[in-house]
Amino acid sequence: MQVSPPLSTTTTASDTRYTVTLDVSGMKCAGCVKAVENQLVQHPGVVSATVNLVTEVATVECEPGQVDPAKLAERVTEIGFPTQPRAVEGTAGTSSENLPDLAERQRLETRQHFQRVAIAATLLLLSTIGHLDHFSWGTIPLLSNIWFHFGLATLTLIFPGRPILIDGWKGLRHNIPNMNTLVSLGTLTAYTASTVALFFPQLGWECFFDEPVMLLGFILLGRTLEQQARSRAAIAFQSLLALKPTLARLIKDTGERTTQISEPAPESSAVFALHPENSIEIPAEQVQVGAWLQVLPGEKIPVDGEVVAGQTTVNEAMLTGEAMPVLKQPGNLVIAGSLNQSGAIALKATRTGKDTTLSQIIALVEAAQTRKAPIQRLADTVAGYFTYGVMAIALLTFLFWYFVGIPLWGGEWVMGHGQWVMGGHGGMAHSSMAQAVSAASPLLLSLKLAIAVLVIACPCALGLATPTAILVGSGIGAERGLLIRGGDVLEKVHQLQTVVFDKTGTLTTGQPIVTDCLPLSEISEAGLLEVAAAVERGARHPLAEAIQQQAQQQGVASLPAQNFYTEPGFGVSAQVAGQQVVLGTQSWLTQQSVEVTDAAQQRSQVLAAAGKTVVYVAIEGQLAGLIGVQDTLRPDAKATVERLRRMGLRVVLLTGDQRAVAEAIAIPLGLVAEDVLAEVRPDGKAAAIAQIQAEGQFVAMVGDGINDAPALAQADVGISLNSATDVAIEAAEIVLMRDRLIDVVESIQLSRATFNKIRQNLFWAFAYNTLGIPIAAGVLLPSLGVILSPATAGAFMAFSSVSVVTNSLLLRRTTRNI
Repeated sequence: MQVSPPLSTTTTASDTRYTVTLDVSGMKCAGCVKAVENQLVQHPGVVSATVNLVTEVATVECEPGQVDPAKLAERVTEIGFPTQPRAVEGTAGTSSENLPDLAERQRLETRQHFQRVAIAATLLLLSTIGHLDHFSWGTIPLLSNIWFHFGLATLTLIFPGRPILIDGWKGLRHNIPNMNTLVSLGTLTAYTASTVALFFPQLGWECFFDEPVMLLGFILLGRTLEQQARSRAAIAFQSLLALKPTLARLIKDTGERTTQISEPAPESSAVFALHPENSIEIPAEQVQVGAWLQVLPGEKIPVDGEVVAGQTTVNEAMLTGEAMPVLKQPGNLVIAGSLNQSGAIALKATRTGKDTTLSQIIALVEAAQTRKAPIQRLADTVAGYFTYGVMAIALLTFLFWYFVGIPLWGGEWVMGHGQWVMGGHGGMAHSSMAQAVSAASPLLLSLKLAIAVLVIACPCALGLATPTAILVGSGIGAERGLLIRGGDVLEKVHQLQTVVFDKTGTLTTGQPIVTDCLPLSEISEAGLLEVAAAVERGARHPLAEAIQQQAQQQGVASLPAQNFYTEPGFGVSAQVAGQQVVLGTQSWLTQQSVEVTDAAQQRSQVLAAAGKTVVYVAIEGQLAGLIGVQDTLRPDAKATVERLRRMGLRVVLLTGDQRAVAEAIAIPLGLVAEDVLAEVRPDGKAAAIAQIQAEGQFVAMVGDGINDAPALAQADVGISLNSATDVAIEAAEIVLMRDRLIDVVESIQLSRATFNKIRQNLFWAFAYNTLGIPIAAGVLLPSLGVILSPATAGAFMAFSSVSVVTNSLLLRRTTRNI
C-alpha cells in the first residue's frame, strides 16, 4: 500500500500564503460563528477565515509575515470566545498529547450541562408543585407562596442560568448578540416584570416567576441533549485521533546496521533489531526519518516505514476499511496507526510526524469540516443578522400588541367564546380569550408575546445544519476508506451527471503483460524484445515496465543505451548499440518518417481488436516489429460501471490508446462507442473534460497517474485511488484509500446521502424559524386564540437544535447498506 501524499488544508492564490489553525470555544450558534469569522477577516494580513461550530476550529489563511497567531487568538478571546493557536505537530515542545481533545472537552461540557439540568429540574419540579392549586388539586402552603416562587426564580438565574446570562451580556456588550443574548433578554424581562409586580402590587400586574424557571430548564435540557448528540457525531473522528501512537521503540545504535533500506537485513542485524532488550522507548513525535524502530506484537506502528527485519501480519482496518490482516515482510511498507498482530518486526522510518499517512488523513478529515457547501452561504448570511432581526421583531411585537392589537381586538376577546391557549405552564389549557387579556394586563400580555419571540428563535439550528452532517458523513467515510475533502465537494457530487474513467491503472489493474512479440524483419523475437527493453529503461510507464519484465523473464541480454528521449503519450527513442531505435504508437513512428506497411497495420488491427495495446518498434528508420501488451480489467470494473449507470450517471472511458483497443475494453463494460474517448494525449485529457462540461454536464474524473492530474483538477469532482501518484491524489477531491474501484460508487452514494441531510437540516432550520417566530408573535391570537408562553417557546427552540443534530446522526442508518 502506498502512503498518502501531503494533503493541504487550503488552496491559495499564492504558494507563499500559509494557514493558521485556532481552537475556539464558547460558540453556541451560527451567529457566534459569523462573529468570529468577521473578527478574524478584519485583522490585517488575513485573507480568509472559516469557522466550524461543531469541531470548534477556525482555519485562517494569511499573508506571509503579517499575522501573529497569538494576536489573532487574543482578538477573538476579547469578544468572548476563548481561543488559542494550535501548535504545529512535530515542532519542539509539542506532542499529540498537547493537541486539543475535542471529545474530552465535549464530555466535560456535557457533565456541566447535566449538573445544571439537575438543579433546574429540581427547581422546575418545586415550581410545578407550587401551582397545583391552578388545577384544583389542592394547595401546599409553603410551595404556593409567591415569595417562595420569587426565591426559586432568583436561585435559577444565579446558579444554572448564570453562564447563559453572562455570555448573553458579553455578546451584547461587544455588539455581537447571540442565542444566549436572546434567552437572557427574555428571561430577565420576565423576571424583572414579575419582581416589579411583587413589590408594587398596586399596579395590578401578574407575577409569572415560573416562566424564567421553566424557560431555563427547557433550554438547559435541550442543550444537554444537543451536546450528547454532537459528541456522538464526533466519535468517528475521535477514533482516528485515537489511532495516533504516542510511543516508539528506538533500536539502539551499535554500528552493526549498515544495510540499505532496499536490502534485507543481515541475519546478525535482524536478530539484534528484534530483541526486546535492544530498544528504548521514546515519544513517537521524536522519531526521525531513517531511524530503525522495533514494533512488538500488539503494538501500534508509530510511523510510516519499511520493514527491514521480521515478519508479521498487520491490521490496517481503521485506515483502509479492509478487515483482513495484511502480511508484512522485509521490503513491505507499513503505515502509522496500524496494529502489529503476530510477530516482532524492525522497520526503517520513511515518514514521521505530520507527514505520516495517518496524520494526513486526520488533516484531510478535519479540513473537510471547514470547507462549507455553497448552500450553507445563505444560512451564514442570515445568521449574521439573525439575532438583530429577532430583537427588532420582538420590540415590534410588543409595540404592536400594546398600542394596536389589544385596543383593536380586546373588546371582541372579552365577548369571545372559549379558545385553546398555550398556558403559562407550557401546556394546553381551555380558557376564554377574556381570560387571556384579563388574567394579564395589556402590558404583561404584550411583554409575554415579545419574550416568546426572543426565545423561540433558533440560530443554533442554522449553525448546526451543515457541520454536523459533514462531521458524521466524513467520519463514516474515514471508517470506510473514503476521504471527502469538504462540504463543497458534497454539493458538487450531488449535481454529477457524468463520470469519466482513465483506462490504464484505473479501470484496469495497471499491470500489463506482454502477450505478443511479432518481428517484421530479419530480427528474432528475442532480439526484438532485447532492443525494446533497452529503450524502455529510459521510460516510466506501465508498458515500459511490462516490456522490461518480459525481457527479464526470458533472460535476454541487457544492451547499452543512451540519449533517451520521451514524448509523453506517444513513445520513446534511444541509441542502442549505435543504432537509433524508436518505440511507440503508429502516429509517433510516422512522425519519425518510419513507413508502416499494410501488412503491419493488418496485424496491428488484429491485436487491437483483442484489446491489446500495440507498441511499434523501428530500428534505423525501418519498422522492425510489433509488441502486443494487454492490461486486464479490475475485477470490480464491470460492477462499478453498471451501478453508476443504474444511478442515472453517464460513464465515459478516456484513454490515449487506439480506438480499437479502447472499444475492446469498453465492450465487456457495456459502454457504447459514443462513450469512448480514445487516442487522447495526456495534455488533451483536461480539454476532453472541458468539452464535456461545455455540453452542460457536471463531470467527475477518476484517475491515478501524473498525466491525470490536470484532468482531475479540471473536473467538477476529481476522484483518485490511493495507489495513484502523489500529484494525482493532491489534485483529487475524493481519495479512495482501499484502492477499490467499487468505492467510486460508495463515495458518490455517501456524498449524496450526506448532502441530502444538509438540505433536510437547513430546510427544517429555516422552516422552523419562518413558522415559529410569527406564531410566537401572536399571529394566531386574533383568529384562533393561540398564544405561546415563553416556556413553551423555549421548549420548541431546544427541540429545534436537538432535531437537527439527531437527523444528522440518522445518516449512519441511511448509509448502512451503501
